[in-house]
Amino acid sequence: MLTDLFTPSVLRSLDLAGIFVFAISGALLAVRKNFDVFGIAVLAEVTALGGGLIRDLIIGAVPPAAFTDFGYFVTPLIAASLVFFLHPEVERINGAVGVFDAAGLGLFCVAGTTKAYEYGLSLTASVTLGVATAAGGGVLRDVLANEVPSLLRWDREIYAVPALVGSSVVALLVHFDALSGGTSALAALLAFALRLCAMRFGWRAPRAWNRRSTAREETEGA
Repeated sequence: MLTDLFTPSVLRSLDLAGIFVFAISGALLAVRKNFDVFGIAVLAEVTALGGGLIRDLIIGAVPPAAFTDFGYFVTPLIAASLVFFLHPEVERINGAVGVFDAAGLGLFCVAGTTKAYEYGLSLTASVTLGVATAAGGGVLRDVLANEVPSLLRWDREIYAVPALVGSSVVALLVHFDALSGGTSALAALLAFALRLCAMRFGWRAPRAWNRRSTAREETEGA
């Protein structure tokens, strides 16, 4: 279905763009954690490719593209090298990196949902894998960096919710036989816009109703 909507070269270019910006975010976290050059490269690779690897292994698309297309593997290394040598400059444009990360989120949730459906999964399972494609790399990155994954933290702007919305829209479009290049782009733009709004206005997911925990907040005293 994806190949009916976009040419293979366009798909690959979009994939590599998303991989690059996700790799930048992983490499920047590695620098903040004072990792060495190997750690920077590993975190860049995991952040960029982790979600797609999870999806491909679950749906049986093996070997995953990350192991069959050299560009998928080397792009995170280019991003890691950029951050290794120019991280102060990259940090200064971190806001712009966040925008590109949001764009990658929108693209990957749509691509992940569509690819999962192509491999015979139900719409509900396809939505789940769409979210995993978009957010899985970030979860693996945070775990390797010994941090609570961002999408599980109440004090971070919503991340998985925009991906869930974008993936759900794709599922509805498939259900009503309305998926096309234009509607796929609109679904990606919706997820992108929601993530940008969350970053701009500090939208967060609600915590437990009538919460009475006396546990110390993680952010207190930070």
